[in-house]
Amino acid sequence: MAAIDPTARIEPGAVIGQDVSIGPYCVIGPHVKIGDGCRLLAHVHVAGHTTIGPRTVLYPFASLGTPPQSVKYRGGPTRLVIGADCDIREGVTVNTGTEDDRGVTEVGDRCWLMVGSHVGHDCKVGSDVIFANNVVLGGHVTIGDFAVFGGQAAVRQFVRIGEGAMVVGLSGVRADVIPFGLVQGPLADLIGLNVVGMRRRGSSKADIHRLRQAYEAMFFGAGTFRERLDQVAAHSSGDPLVAKVIAFIRAGSRPLTMAIRRASVDEEA
Repeated sequence: MAAIDPTARIEPGAVIGQDVSIGPYCVIGPHVKIGDGCRLLAHVHVAGHTTIGPRTVLYPFASLGTPPQSVKYRGGPTRLVIGADCDIREGVTVNTGTEDDRGVTEVGDRCWLMVGSHVGHDCKVGSDVIFANNVVLGGHVTIGDFAVFGGQAAVRQFVRIGEGAMVVGLSGVRADVIPFGLVQGPLADLIGLNVVGMRRRGSSKADIHRLRQAYEAMFFGAGTFRERLDQVAAHSSGDPLVAKVIAFIRAGSRPLTMAIRRASVDEEA
């Protein structure tokens, strides 16, 4: 049974799951579905055709499912889907999709969106993703599972961020970032591998060493980048981490964030 504060406003048509807690002054629109065990602490606004997965917690002044910030949006019934077990903190905003793309914005399971984060229209955020305070995504961005963003990082529209990548705080990402990449800077550069994140997910020292060798060969070897990519693919076909990086690069149709040398390379495995 749901526990709903008397000051909350639930529009007719909204679907509220079992054991949901809706705190003071929350506003829930008529096309919203709230999953079992969710908690809306207070002053939460959920609008549009929005689905919130089970056990997700929404903190004060989060605003989900409002129309996309796009001049091309024509008022259609586009959607927002938030996964299960997410932690969405104060002041987070997530918009619905647009008619000119997939028509849906998605956030996966177990994501942690900290204070002031924004997910733009038609984005697809994977599971187990972490945004520190004030991270912002432009429209049509794709984020792989287990990606991590430092505070006030910003991602340009249509960019892809690969699985397990780390975007350092205050970075502006303007091109695709490879899986397990580490990017930093006002106009983000690829400066190494997210070794800490790989360790935390169980990658062995040997796994990391092989990926580092492939990374060096792809970005700093002889020949053109395409030639180096093909050589790495031929020599590392059995390595699953390297295969993910190569598949990500080959699937792209937009610019790729390229690697640069820096004085202090990524942490040794």
